[in-house]
Amino acid sequence: MLGVGQKFPQFNVKATVSTDLKTAFTDVSNETYAGKWKVVFFWPKDFTFVCPTEIVAFGKLNKDFADRDTVLLGASVDSEFVHLAWRQNHADLKDLPIPMLADVKRELSAALGILDPAAGVSQRAVFIVDPQDIIRFVMVTDLSVGRNSQEVLRVLDALQTDELCPCNWNKGQETIHV
Repeated sequence: MLGVGQKFPQFNVKATVSTDLKTAFTDVSNETYAGKWKVVFFWPKDFTFVCPTEIVAFGKLNKDFADRDTVLLGASVDSEFVHLAWRQNHADLKDLPIPMLADVKRELSAALGILDPAAGVSQRAVFIVDPQDIIRFVMVTDLSVGRNSQEVLRVLDALQTDELCPCNWNKGQETIHV
């Protein structure tokens, strides 16, 4: 698995960005958000139970991430058409403000080293990537355990200070000065 300090892999995938078939799909690559912080989070499968709770939680924080010049990107190995059907049929996903990347060839998941060998799907992983496309944070949980989107935001805040941040540090608190 790629880790902190390594370059986020090149990618070019279809993404689902709305529920309207005429405007639902777009291409997303490394260049789409060049020079921005990115939070890229993966879930195993669409039409499941834990996954929408995480996607919705990240979606609710989209403005908070955007206020930090950070784009949220969600991804799974499902196709853009499956993402569209899920968005159209799940009330909490209809107005999702973040792109749902379709890693159907599993190339991005494989390049990141998060393709689950037993299930053949992306593991429940999140990467914080800086404007130079360097991975600054990685978290992977068991397929059955959802992540804490607030914690990802807290870590992003800490990374963006360029300071030493103590345990349980939150935005607005003192950093460590040596």
